[in-house]
Parts: sequence; C-alpha cells; structure tokens
Amino acid sequence: METEAARVGVVMRRTPLSSRWQPFQWQPVEIVSDVAPVSPVPHCLRSDHDDTRWLFNDIDVTLCTAEAEGYFLNISAPSPCWFIMWRLEDIDGQELGVPKSVTLSYNEAARQMDGGERVDTLPLPDDVLEWLTAFTQAHYRPEPKRKHKKPSFEGGEGVEQMARAEGEAHGR
Repeated sequence: METEAARVGVVMRRTPLSSRWQPFQWQPVEIVSDVAPVSPVPHCLRSDHDDTRWLFNDIDVTLCTAEAEGYFLNISAPSPCWFIMWRLEDIDGQELGVPKSVTLSYNEAARQMDGGERVDTLPLPDDVLEWLTAFTQAHYRPEPKRKHKKPSFEGGEGVEQMARAEGEAHGR
C-alpha cells in the first residue's frame, strides 16, 4: 500500500446560539497548511463572546491507495472538500470542539458518520485538489463491470417449477 502525507492545522470556531438547549455551536472554519511551529497543544487565536477561535496543529492527512475510490468520489463532486471529524472535549476546564482527524476520502468520512461521529466539510483549495487528483489518477482503478445473470422473473424452467410448487401448495 502506497501512501503520501501532509500536516495541517484546523481552526475551530465557537459562536453563540439563541437556544436554551445549546448555548453555542462549534464548527471548523479553516484548514491551515504549512503550520510553522508544529505543536500538538491547542492555541487560542481569539476569545470573545461572539467569536472564539482555536488552532489545533499537528494533524496528519494521509493518502493511501486503499482509499483511492473515496478520493475519486471527492474530486468528482461538484465541490471537492476536506472532511474534518471532531468531538467536544474538556481541555483545562473548557469545552472545546477538537478536530480528531482530517481526510480527503469520501468513503472514510461516510464510515465515520455511520459510526456516529461529527464530520464537517471545508472547501478544498486548488493546490490540494491537484495533489489529490494526481494521487487518485495514479492509484484508482474502477471495478470492472460484470455481466449480470438474467433475473428469474424473466422466465425459464426454474420459474415454472416455482409456479407448479406454489399451485400445489394452494390445492390448484
């Protein structure tokens, strides 16, 4: 299995909501490439009542040949995107939206959502789309189309036997 990787940071934003059940909303707002000092420690970029932003560095985005179909589905979409899986966590007494993984595979993101995870998207920049497209073209091989057997409802001896058996069961 061949792989390629890049390291990114994710900026998460908290905005207030006018709801008594949920006072605020977290969402990813930016993917930062070429993060200068690589640090796994989250960094508060802005903190006020209306807009709080945190940067989470040191997140690997790995392309692997096993996910080539998922990359193909992403680049074929009208708006290719990053898929950011994140969870609410308590960090130093504050509840933060913490990104856990970033992927470019439509299939991987779908599996995460099927598993109950929260996955949001951000638009993919042109340079990352070019990288993803090159990797996908080098490694994606669509499944060959297979011949289908004729369905039994189109007739044949098997259908006649089933009809006779059904008729006998009902006394006809």
